[in-house]
Amino acid sequence: MKNYYDILGIDKKASKDEIKKAFRTLAHKYHPDKKGGDTEKFKEINEAYTVLSDDQKRQQYDMYGQTFAGGQGGQNGGFQGNWEDIMRQTGFDFSGFANGNQGGFSAEGFDLGDIFGEFFGGGRKSRVKRGRDISIDIELEFSEAVFGVERVVLLNKISVCDTCSGTGAKKGTETITCNTCNGKGKIREMKRSIFGSIEVTKTCETCGGSGKIPKEKCQICDGLGILKKEEEIKIKIPAGIDSGEMIRLSGAGEAVKGGTPGDLYIKTHIKKHKTFHKEGNDLIMNLEVKLSDALLGAKIDIQTLEGLSTLVIPEGVNTGDILQIKGKGVPTANRGRGDILVHVKIAIPKKLSRSAREAVQKLKEEGI
Repeated sequence: MKNYYDILGIDKKASKDEIKKAFRTLAHKYHPDKKGGDTEKFKEINEAYTVLSDDQKRQQYDMYGQTFAGGQGGQNGGFQGNWEDIMRQTGFDFSGFANGNQGGFSAEGFDLGDIFGEFFGGGRKSRVKRGRDISIDIELEFSEAVFGVERVVLLNKISVCDTCSGTGAKKGTETITCNTCNGKGKIREMKRSIFGSIEVTKTCETCGGSGKIPKEKCQICDGLGILKKEEEIKIKIPAGIDSGEMIRLSGAGEAVKGGTPGDLYIKTHIKKHKTFHKEGNDLIMNLEVKLSDALLGAKIDIQTLEGLSTLVIPEGVNTGDILQIKGKGVPTANRGRGDILVHVKIAIPKKLSRSAREAVQKLKEEGI
């Protein structure tokens, strides 16, 4: 997975000015029009800057990594940012093209994103429509987080129509070729630019890029192929998950006509346990041990998450010692199971009976 901070050579805590400075330096070095330039490297630098220069996208990236929607710019082979904004933010001046005051050029009506997309490859014409991502929170019992669990959630979201399977056609009827794009799914149009007229390819709005339209519309979704409905989603929670971790279900977000569905992100919140807490693959607990058991040793039953287990207390155990119940911790796929680690605290009685006091006095006389 790409690390946008490494691409720009900056620290994760870098300021906006530091991000901008790093981008300008690298963009100048790797610009495709320069001798020794690198188109792919230039695209990568632009992708990183597009995300990290935007506070919201940067926050999403820091939380989710490159899986979030705004961090997929490089996957479609073109630039995903707003070129005009990026160039202005980094010191390139477009004022010479405004209102025809400098040399007779006018930027009015130009789409710089399309223009740069044509020159550097991909751009907006290769962008695939994508449904909205959904984020939900889920609360787990401590034992569910330790051993894993499967949950079912009910979401009210835009989904593919079950009746027409997303075609938009009435059941039992066929789809026909879209007469707007002649079945190609894309249309071409001419756009004016500062470099002259440029032919730009865009997704056909009539068919959503499929090249097909229903001969008779599906009555359930009115021919859209998508509709808002309640849908059950199964979520498999892996064993050993920590509170605050994010699970991503690819394609389980909202659907979109003529594109790919978004993703579902599940943030976990784990309830505290009255006895245990988790450290790595081990379960940690505190145990008060009677003075007599500490001196003479004992075997006691410990209530684990799976029932009773026997803990052997050796003679002479001290406060601060850690005892172990092997193989009763958190299960993992590759490293077996962790252990239960028992932190010992000797319970000193506040009052002694006469016989107990006499026994302790004898121990004292023996130097114990």
